[in-house]
Formats: sequence, C-alpha cells, structure tokens
Amino acid sequence: MPHDADVLAALGEFNLEPVTVEPILMGNINRTFRVTSGAGVFTLQVLNPIFSPKVNEDIEAVTAHLAARGMVTPRLVRTTKGMLWTTDGKGQVWRLLTHVDGTVLSSGTTSGHCRRAGELLGQFHVAVSDLEYSFCNVRTGVHDTKRHRRHLQEVMQSHKQHTAFYQVAAVGEEILARIGQLPALGELPQRIVHGDPKINNVVFSPTGAAICLIDLDTLAKMSIPVELGDAFRSWCNPVGEDGSDPWFDLERFVAGLEGYAQGAKGLLTAQEWAGTSFMVETITLELAARFCTDALEESYFGWNKEVFSSASAHNLHRAKIQLGLARSVGSQRVEIADAVRGVANRLRYWPVG
Repeated sequence: MPHDADVLAALGEFNLEPVTVEPILMGNINRTFRVTSGAGVFTLQVLNPIFSPKVNEDIEAVTAHLAARGMVTPRLVRTTKGMLWTTDGKGQVWRLLTHVDGTVLSSGTTSGHCRRAGELLGQFHVAVSDLEYSFCNVRTGVHDTKRHRRHLQEVMQSHKQHTAFYQVAAVGEEILARIGQLPALGELPQRIVHGDPKINNVVFSPTGAAICLIDLDTLAKMSIPVELGDAFRSWCNPVGEDGSDPWFDLERFVAGLEGYAQGAKGLLTAQEWAGTSFMVETITLELAARFCTDALEESYFGWNKEVFSSASAHNLHRAKIQLGLARSVGSQRVEIADAVRGVANRLRYWPVG
C-alpha cells in the first residue's frame, strides 16, 4: 500500500526514510503507525487535538527520568531542527518515538500478566517519586467522578433527539444511580502517575515479563488509588473493553495487588492502599459514564469502523461492557476489601486493619 503523503512528509521532518508503514489500530485517541526503516523501528503518531503539543515536553521529562533510573521506556525522537514534535500545514502535530519490542494485550490476561504488570507499575511509581516537575499539559477534572456524572446527566437532557437516545438513556440511568451510591476517596497525596495504565498500555516480552508502559500523554499528578483502580478494572476483566459478558476476576486482582506491593516497595500510606478497595468500582463506573456520554456526543473516543456502524454504537457497546464489569465488581465488594487487607498485611508494607 502506498505511503500516505502526510506520513511521508512528517517522517521527512525526522530525516527518516521508511521501508514500511503500518497503521496500529489499538487505542482510542491518537492515530498511530509502526514505521520500519534502515535506522530501526519507530512509532509515529498524530496527536489528538484534545492534547496540547506541550504534552511532549512532559513525556520528555518523565521518560528521561525513567531512563536515568534504569527503566525501559519509549523516548521521543527529535526533528532535524531539534524539536520534540512537528506541525504540518494542516495543523496536525506529529511525533516520533523509539519502539519497544514486545506484545500488547487487549484482553486474555492471566494472573501472571497482572502480577508482572502490577510490579512494573509499582516500579514506575517509585522511579518517578523523586521527580520534581510541573506538568505543561494539565488535564483538569480527568477523574472527577462527580463531574463525569453531572456531564452525563446534562448530555442526556440535551441530546434527546439523538437516534440512539433511548438505548443510551437506559444504560445511562443505571450508571448514574450506581455512581450516586459510591463513597468519596478523601484527601490523599498527589503523586506522579501514568494516568491510563490499562492493559494495552503495558508491553510484555514473549515470556510474559512486563517491559514498560506506553502511551504517555496522560502523565499527571493524582492519587495512587485512582491509578490502581483504573489499572485493575482493565487488567482483571478477561474479555477486554470490546468483549462481551465482562466479569471481575478476583484471582487476577490479588495477583496484581501482590505484584504492585513488591514493585512499590512500601511507597504508599495505609490510607492510599485502603482506598484501592472501592476505586476499582468507581473508575469502572466513571469510564462507563464517559463512554455513555460519547455515545450521544460522538466527539471524543475513536471507534472501529469495520465492526460498528457509528461512534455512537461503539461507545454504547463500551459503556455496556464497563457497566457489566461494575456490576461484577459491586457484587464482590467484601471480597475485594478483604483481598486488599490480606495482601497489605501479609507483605507488611501497610498496617491496614
């Protein structure tokens, strides 16, 4: 297939002559390509306009720090002018990253994957715990669950003429009700986090070792329980975000907890660790609300045009999957809380009573 003229022009800014360029369809936000050239393999991306180009400065700061701590991480490649990104005549922002070879999963995780992903995420948090940095790209309210609930309510009022409104509203009403029953997290330390540690942002080796985290546009400061809730709702759903009949696997959860505790080496407080108990359900419902909202707005998430007839149809499907997962999590609240206490006490990192 001939290379797209925009792709070739962007690669020219990095003085890269491609041999092959393949679209990577996994991921909901940025358009991504795998580029093979005589200089090696790279990842080329068109930055989604929801992000400021300055997010690349955040990525450069954090990945430089990770590399200095001996962690594997993709790194931005500078243009021939020494810039971290280039902007074409259409206003599209392009960037090039080094490629980390390995496997990315969208579903089908095992307890082993969860344990090793947990350990990697813990190591990541420890590695950046001493980084003093003010982020250029600040995503306000990204995990403000009340705000997402309120936005869904507003959109359900303003989009009643949408062709899928009644289907979406039926799902949305349950999401809203369940969010309304959640406990509040409270004030906790704000630490540097990945921001989107879902399973397909973890690169695994052929032997199943977790190598590194990718897709770093979401780097930010937030509370660790929010990060862990987002991780476990992804890692412990065996069917993935686009599967069917989702369920929360407690065995995977315990494995991920144990891995994280080993990797984080006592970084967190008892309050942070305990908050993980209910943040899995919180973040699952929050994501369900976001998908449900976009099933009516059709303005944020990408969608698979080969499988679904519209962005609305794909995002409604995603919302149903997350809602189903939240039901499964909610039915295991006691077991999840017991698991958190058990792992914390057994490894003696946190005195959780």
